[in-house]
Amino acid sequence: MHRSINAWRIACAIVWTIAVAELAQPARADEAAAWRALSGGPAIVLFRHAQAPGGGDPPGFKLGDCATQRNLDEAGRAQARRIGEAFRARKIEVGQVLTSQWCRSAQTAELAFPGRATPEPAFNSVFNAPEREAPQTAAARKVLLAWRGPGALVVTSHHANIIALTGIAPASGEGVVIKPSGDGLAIVGRIRP
Repeated sequence: MHRSINAWRIACAIVWTIAVAELAQPARADEAAAWRALSGGPAIVLFRHAQAPGGGDPPGFKLGDCATQRNLDEAGRAQARRIGEAFRARKIEVGQVLTSQWCRSAQTAELAFPGRATPEPAFNSVFNAPEREAPQTAAARKVLLAWRGPGALVVTSHHANIIALTGIAPASGEGVVIKPSGDGLAIVGRIRP
């Protein structure tokens, strides 16, 4: 009986390992496609800002005053630096870096790509701002559809904005790689944090 239980456990462990490996294959292929697109032409990556504890904006939030906002914690700062390191390790040409004016997005862009970030209000947070979501998403789409390179366009923005643009809900520090396709945006893949 003891042997059959152990054999059953081993069989379950093998099946579990194979299942997990098969589930991970599409994610790895998706990420490989995303990196290829970024190194092969005028692609775009929409990064959700790196880890900043909490959710939404605190009471008394003021744009331009980081002391009133959620900011990156140490893990978020390390995550942002890893984003830039991944681009440099792959020798990906970055044509432009655009960022939301929220401090957590600007900090992510600055730590990943020092001295390169340009504020772009079209990528400011639309969380809890339904009156701004449609016009701001349209303005962001216009910026993205106009990108022709050279190199990759890197955007640091927010969860709600990226969902509005792509339908994908990224984790903190995760990137969604897209390419203009006619008058739309084609999703290429995701870059895991």
